[in-house]
Order: sequence, then structure tokens, then C-alpha cells
Amino acid sequence: MNDPHTILVADDDKAVRTVVDQALAREGHVVRSTGYAATLWGWIADGQGDLVITDVVMPDDNGLDMLPRIKRARPALPIIVMSAHSTLLTAVKATKRGAYEYLPKPFDLNELVSVVQRALSPVSSTPPVSSAAAFEIDDQLPFIGRSPVMQDIYRIIARLTSTDLTALIIGESGTGKEVVARALHMYSKRADQPFVAVNMAAIPRELVESDLFGHEKGAFTGANSRHGGRFEQADGGTLFLDEIGDMPLEAQTRLLRVLQQGEFTPVGGRKPKRADVRIIAATHRDLRQLVNQGLFREDLFYRINVVPIRLPPLRDRIEDVPALVQHFLAAVADEGLPNKTIDQLAMARLTSHTWPGNVRELENLVRRLAVLYSDDVIGVDTVEVELADPAASRKVADGEGLGATVERQLQQYFAAHKDSLPTSGLYGRVLREVERPLIALTLSATRGNQLKAARVLGLNRNTLRKKLRELDIPVVRGGVPW
Repeated sequence: MNDPHTILVADDDKAVRTVVDQALAREGHVVRSTGYAATLWGWIADGQGDLVITDVVMPDDNGLDMLPRIKRARPALPIIVMSAHSTLLTAVKATKRGAYEYLPKPFDLNELVSVVQRALSPVSSTPPVSSAAAFEIDDQLPFIGRSPVMQDIYRIIARLTSTDLTALIIGESGTGKEVVARALHMYSKRADQPFVAVNMAAIPRELVESDLFGHEKGAFTGANSRHGGRFEQADGGTLFLDEIGDMPLEAQTRLLRVLQQGEFTPVGGRKPKRADVRIIAATHRDLRQLVNQGLFREDLFYRINVVPIRLPPLRDRIEDVPALVQHFLAAVADEGLPNKTIDQLAMARLTSHTWPGNVRELENLVRRLAVLYSDDVIGVDTVEVELADPAASRKVADGEGLGATVERQLQQYFAAHKDSLPTSGLYGRVLREVERPLIALTLSATRGNQLKAARVLGLNRNTLRKKLRELDIPVVRGGVPW
């Protein structure tokens, strides 16, 4: 057995101190424990201890606030931070202030022992402390949730804040991939530089290279002036490539060259340009499968898959639903919408839902509850009504917007009538099919108030009245035809 090490433990919970003391003593360590930060600091200042384990919240001080002081006094002393108030902010602060590791409570004792062994090993190195001038942490939390799977995400993000490593965020639609990307940027040394997000699925294939790398005047028809692409816009900061699995192969080739050489050439240009850009990519697709199908370059996959971050679907962290609901209710109230609360039965129903649309679906539902219902306290019957439409949930889960829904319906129409298309008038028929329910539902939502409906639709009142006649829409008041 190696020579015993002295470990200093500070936690205001006696039960925690006892189990930690016993676990470390079984490993042959000498443990000194206290419930006060002042006592811990006295030991450290006297040169005692080979490792520190400290809670964040203590009666006389904050463990996170002590970290810089400890690192200044004894830079090589490894510190493990533990906290029951486990948020991304806590993890990031602990890492940035020099903690060797951050463990959310409740933690597994075997994991704690393993972390202690690594921290005490000769090859262990304590993370450097970022200077306060170079790094300021915003107290606005980008994540809600204290489930174990989210704690793992917090720790990964915290570890990445001091690096420029490329990250690949993988998760279903609605799990918050862009939120993670923004957090990686927000807590990095590039925080005061641009964060540029681009959705690869939303760019026409023929414009992808121009959008990413820019183009020179006259490079193609319609290029009437020089255009700086996303790489140029993100210089010094972070470029977030969302839905990278939808990037065309030819653009993948150019992106690989940029990642390898750190330079790019605008479309129609001859002189390469350099851009200091950190790449964060995201996808809801299986990139390995796309590689096997020849739809995604294998070498590019390995370039962007340096640090994979897998976001859990909401169904795998269902215990976070109440906190998310409260957060979204507070957010809509801050926007000026009615202040609502959810009763216990309604909350229980929300936590029993599978949430195919993940956090985005939950947020949309909370907003509907705040806007469409007059009750100050939302009950279970109201929640049941909103959760009763599986087709709507399916669309939200797929991230399907109105345009995609219309396109899908038109594809089905053309497939069914490919040999019997009308000779004329299809444009007007399609517009009528969309226009009629849009106007009727807007009138219903405004309880028959034509002036308000016209304002919502962006029409003048006379135009709305004309369309009501043309489309044979009954006028409603209070939701009832009259």
C-alpha cells in the first residue's frame, strides 16, 4: 500500500462527513473533517492536507468563493467540490476556479474514491485557474434540471470551457442542442467574440458553400457584391453547424479542408482566407449510419466527433419536468403574459407524459396554457385536453413547421393525382385550403372580434370582411356562430 495521504473534508452535513470519512479511511487515508470553512482554511494555510474535499454551501463561507484563495496559497493542492445545488453554473464555476473535479450530490462513494485516487496520482494535474478579468460568469442559467443525466452534461460542458476542442452534440429534436452550443461558447475564452449559428438543413444545396465561405462579386449570377460567409463572420468566435448530417457532400469536402488547414477560399475567389473559429456541430441523425450509406464523409466525421455530447430526451430525465414547467411559466410571465400556476394533479400528468417533442414540446404546451386558458391555476382536465392530440405531438416531435406540413400534404396530393392533375386553378385552390382555416381559427381565437382578428392576420378590416364572404366563413362571437 502507498503511504497514507491526509485528506481534508469540509461539509456542514455531519452524515455526509461520516460516510466520506469512513470510505476514505477504508482506503488507508488519514481524514480530517469539519463543518466550517474557517477551520478548513486554517488547515490549508498551515500546510496540512494532500487533497481537499469541500461542499459549496457552509455556514460561514462559500466553497466556490474559497477556491481562488486556496489555489493562490497552494497551487498544487487538488480540490474536489461537491454540492447539492447542482447546476451548470456550479460545475462551470468549480472548474474555472481550479477544482480538480466537481461531484453533484448525492454521489456514489465508489466514484468519490476513484476520483480521489486519480487526484493523488503522480501524473495528476490540477486544472489552471482562469483569471477573473478574462472570464466572467453570467448568473443566467442556460439549463434547467438536476437529474443525474443532466449532471453528466454539466460536467462535460464545464471541462470543455477551457479548451477549443471541436464538439459534436447529438440528440433528438427539441432536446436543446443549440442551448448546449451557446453554453460552450458563453463559458469559453471566446465569450466576447461572435457566436454564429447556421442550420444546414435550411440552406438550399446550391447556396451552402457561398453561405459558409462567402463569395466574390460576380462569382455567379446574382452575386452583385462581395459576401462574407459564416466563417468570416465567426472569426475569433464559435461557428455552430446545426444539422450537419444534412450538409451536401461537396460542402463537406470544403469544410474538411478548412478544419485541416485553417483556411478557406470564397466562391469565385483566388486568395485563401484564414479564420480562427471553433467548430461545434449538432445532429439528430446517426452520422455513422450516414457514413456507411456514403452520405457523410468518414474523415469529416472523425474531425468533428472529437468530443461527443449526447443529450438525453426528456423522457429519460422526467424528474426535471416540474422545474422546467416552473421555469417556462416564469418566462412567459416575464414576457407580460398571464401569471399561471399548475396544480399537483396536473403536474403529475405532465410527468407521466412521454414528451416525444422533448423540452421544445413542453415549452410550447406551457405557453399555450398561459395564453389560451383564463384560469389562474391550471388543472389536470386542461392539461389532458392539450395532451390529447397525438398528431400535434408528433409534428412537434419531428420539429415540423407549417411549411413542412404543407409540403408533406402537397407531396401526397401530387403522388395521388399524378395522372389526373387539374388543367388550371390549382394555385387558388391550395391558397383557399390554407386561407379558410387560418381565418376561421383566428376569428375563433379572438372570439369573433373582427378588428382584433384583422390586426392578428395583418389585414385591414374591409379585406377581412370580403374574405369572410368569399370563403363562406361564419362570423363567430364567443366561439359560437351567429
